[in-house]
Amino acid sequence: MQDDAVSRDGDDAAARHRASAPRDGASRDGASPEGASPEGAPRDGAAIARDAAEEASAFSHPAVDPDVTMAYGDHPDQVIDFYAPRDPDPAVLTPLVVVLHGGAWRAPYDRRHITPFADFLTHRGFAVANVEYRRGRATSSAPGGSAIPAQGGPPTPGPDGALSSGADGSGDRGDDRTQGGGDTGAGTPVAGRWPDTFDDVAAALDALPALVRAALPQADPGRMVITGHSAGGHLALWAAARHLLPDDAPWHTDRPVPLRGVVALAPIADFQVAEKLDVCGGASRQLLGGEATFAERLPYADPVRLLPTGIATTLVQGRTDIVVPQAVAESYADAAAKAGEVVGLTLLEGVGHFPLIDPAADACAVVAEEIAQLAW
Repeated sequence: MQDDAVSRDGDDAAARHRASAPRDGASRDGASPEGASPEGAPRDGAAIARDAAEEASAFSHPAVDPDVTMAYGDHPDQVIDFYAPRDPDPAVLTPLVVVLHGGAWRAPYDRRHITPFADFLTHRGFAVANVEYRRGRATSSAPGGSAIPAQGGPPTPGPDGALSSGADGSGDRGDDRTQGGGDTGAGTPVAGRWPDTFDDVAAALDALPALVRAALPQADPGRMVITGHSAGGHLALWAAARHLLPDDAPWHTDRPVPLRGVVALAPIADFQVAEKLDVCGGASRQLLGGEATFAERLPYADPVRLLPTGIATTLVQGRTDIVVPQAVAESYADAAAKAGEVVGLTLLEGVGHFPLIDPAADACAVVAEEIAQLAW
């Protein structure tokens, strides 16, 4: 069933609709439609080749250096890169887009890979805050490992002189708190660090208004939209729902974060469905510390359990995504509807996982439009 379906112009046609019943063969509990792989989307040779081409395109753009970088904590990964809007109207404060990068919460994927997307948004009139956060520690390097392709030359030294975590694969430079559980093969980076990943996102959002005033006085933190891709989409939804966390959660807030809205891009929005589909090799289970602590930590981390938020939310999802399949986003949207909240779900035909953050893809323009609808 599709409600309020609207067609978009262009090669990436999207159907924007409201969540209600399961659609397009995706069952409500995340079971794969007939003929699909365990990941919930067809993974024949053509689909895999298309995904690889989309990923290569997204990572082909040179990294874009920020205008200002500011710290929100003492750890080298506790930083935010700020990008000023291009050609702003000096008489009008600019909406602020907070970007949370993806990469399955794993160390080799840092904020550098999403900087072309951040720069793309500045050319659409937004100020951008690109948030870094601690991710899972990497184990020994594996042949053909999981580090993203290099962007724009050699890695940039961090504040302590170390290479960025995307370059050396460590993701950990001195802080040895409890991290995500095992459940990985040799050479596979662990996804996330409990509770560090959540500590950082909460701390970054709490510090952001003051940092914005210092770094980008032309930005308006009162018109703030959070967006995130994949694992970052999970963090965006979670950050907007902190007022719904259990009272004993260290990240709980008494009231909603003052946001114009959330635009979550192919988010890992329902951990149990994601685990059934083996999204990113069990990354959500690792993020919560492994099988032994997965169930008890779900109420503190899983966005689908933190509804209704009362904050305008849109999910943007490629129909041919074989990394985080459509069924995951649909499960979240359906749960929101059951909770009495309308969540927008924009489905893009012929689009996989990576075009959503690829400035060369039409899907990226759709994302910018969704952000604009909430920000202005």
